[in-house]
Amino acid sequence: MFSGALQDLVDELAALPGVGPKGASRIAFHILNAPGEDVERLAAALGAVKAKVHLCGRCFNIAEEPLCAVCQDSRRDQTVICVVEEPKDVIAVERTREYRGLYHVLGGAISPIRGIGPDDLHIRELLVRLGAEPITEVILATDPNIEGEATATYLARALRTLEIPVTRLASGLPVGGDLEYTDEVTLSRALEGRRAL
Repeated sequence: MFSGALQDLVDELAALPGVGPKGASRIAFHILNAPGEDVERLAAALGAVKAKVHLCGRCFNIAEEPLCAVCQDSRRDQTVICVVEEPKDVIAVERTREYRGLYHVLGGAISPIRGIGPDDLHIRELLVRLGAEPITEVILATDPNIEGEATATYLARALRTLEIPVTRLASGLPVGGDLEYTDEVTLSRALEGRRAL
């Protein structure tokens, strides 16, 4: 479509998740027309995130120090661990402002199709934490899809011998959804997880 450096930029942007060829072209032209100092700030921010951000040594969330902000916060409930697939899931749970415990980020989900097994995730480290920390509940907050369910089932079985209560996030109908458009699995889970008013 274009040539040289502009096409290289479009190609790199189009490789990003959620950015198609049209969006990549729009972003590339925005960068091309932006003041030089704006582009330099963007380049510096990209370089800084690669240089400074790493995984937390305790929970595998993103961090700029040896431990992430959640692990450093002594006000958090140190007896509950919420197990999630990715660091972005930590952000989603934190946005609710309902959860005040700790996290453990697996780094993905079990997916035989993609060649990801239990040994490719931070499951071993979770088991070590559970043996060393005073945990009274493990909340499994993996995605409600095939891979997330397989991961939750695997973890529930692996944790059964530790005699620590294991719970799973409830799943069901989204707020504002219509029953007629709801799939059978979601509707059956909503029925199973119903509660008294």
